[in-house]
Parts: sequence; structure tokens; C-alpha cells
Amino acid sequence: MASIVSSAAAVASVNRASPAQASMVAPYTGLKSTAGFPVTRKNNDITTLASNGSRVRCMKVWPPLGLKKFETLSYLPDLSDAQLLKEIGYLLRSGWVPCIEFELEKGFVYRENHRSPGYYDGRYWTMWKLPMFGCTDPAQVAAEIEEAKKEYPNAFIRVIGFDNVRQVQCISFIVYKPESY
Repeated sequence: MASIVSSAAAVASVNRASPAQASMVAPYTGLKSTAGFPVTRKNNDITTLASNGSRVRCMKVWPPLGLKKFETLSYLPDLSDAQLLKEIGYLLRSGWVPCIEFELEKGFVYRENHRSPGYYDGRYWTMWKLPMFGCTDPAQVAAEIEEAKKEYPNAFIRVIGFDNVRQVQCISFIVYKPESY
């Protein structure tokens, strides 16, 4: 008789639960046993961390002194005309608006006017004409690049791809550097 009363009380308490509590799922508690996993040992030898699968253990990525790098694709050799047209084609297929910009002094980010964290000079370049809204042909963009080169032969010239829906710059790469760089 006592078991019937206690089970009836339990059912009554469940029926009084709020709808949010009734739909709650127990949280994931993780794996129950770690016996199947190998034990890892702490190793303080940093030479074993970097490996390219060959005999070379650590590799120098880029000497930072005297060799400025600029933006996307700047670690690669300069783009040929065909590669440039393919890159601009990718920009257009992605639905981005091409825009050409130029910088007469320095084509890289630097600190000159202020030393606070996050502030850098050289981030904003001068726009060459207006963004090319509605452009569908990479050759049109290439023709504008050539025109900008003729007008400013000692300037850095870059192409940016602007997403006018999200209001962000999605791609940016240098297409021309002065002879001195």
C-alpha cells in the first residue's frame, strides 16, 4: 500500500512540472572511460613540434628585414596578365564590386603618427575613380588598371573586392608596384 502511495506522489510531482522542465534534456557528460586512449607525455623539446615530413625540422618562413610584403598574394611572385584576369574573374563571380585604389608613398602598413595599439598608417588608399558597380568583364578592370599605371607610374595599385550587401571588403591584392620595390 505504501508503494502505491509513493508512486502516486511521484506521478503527481511530474505532472506539476512546467512545460520548459518537461522538455529539458540531460546535459552531455562526456566519455565515461579514458582507458582506451594512450597516455601522452609532456615533451619540452620544441624541435619536434615543426616538421614538414622530411629531414627538415624547422624552416624559416620569411626574412622580415628589407623585404616588405604587402597584402594577399604578396608572398607569391607577381601575377601574370592571365593570372590577374583569373583573379579578377573570381572576384566578379563571387558577386563583389571591383574597386581600384592607389598609394603614392608606401604600399604597406606602417606606424608614423601614433603609437597606440591597433592604429596604423597606410591602411587607407586613394580610390581610382568610382567602384565599378555592374562590371561583369575582367578586361574592363584590367583596362582601368593600365590607365591608373599610366597616370601614376610610381604608385602602388591594388584591386579590392567589395561586397555591397554585407558592406565589407572581401579581397584585396596588389596588382602593380613601382620599379624601386
